[in-house]
Amino acid sequence: MKKGQLFIVSGPSGAGKGSICQKLAKELDVELSVSMTTREPRPGEIEGVNYYFITRDEFKESIEKGDLLEYAEVYGNFYGTPKQKVLDKLANGKDVVLEIDIQGALKVRNEYPQGIYVFILPPSMTELRKRITRRGSDSPDSIELRLGETLTEISYIDQYNYCVVNEDLEEAVLRVKAIILAEHSRVSEQIYGLIKNYKEEV
Repeated sequence: MKKGQLFIVSGPSGAGKGSICQKLAKELDVELSVSMTTREPRPGEIEGVNYYFITRDEFKESIEKGDLLEYAEVYGNFYGTPKQKVLDKLANGKDVVLEIDIQGALKVRNEYPQGIYVFILPPSMTELRKRITRRGSDSPDSIELRLGETLTEISYIDQYNYCVVNEDLEEAVLRVKAIILAEHSRVSEQIYGLIKNYKEEV
């Protein structure tokens, strides 16, 4: 069976990676990776769709067993990517898209270097400021902090295979779709297996 590929999509807060991944899931035969968290479900959130909701003890046990591709503690709650669920989907031929922050992506790279890493950039810092401000959930000090973090995060761009500037959402989605399709045409062990079949047919 043809093995699926893992596409890691990350970028600064406000770059639009979440919107891109949601549209990819609707337009291509890919699955979005579902994270585990120790926080309580919010109204409308569904187990196994938005997150896998588990206890802190269960999460710590997963860490000790090495069951996570990556994890982090944010505002007192743990978040992480369950390794086996991703690997099972890949083994069954499904492409998996993992939307994640830069720190998480670098951790995944250590665990799964054969993944395809895509960095989403805003068109400018001015536009990024507008996007974060429009959310209405960040104070002016928080916005300045996020913008400062963005400059640090961009310094890791050389750890990625591709970069897509999200100035127009539809255009950005089209470019990421092109990356996914191109990666399936890369000369690989699977292609060599197909060529072997050709020879056996002659």
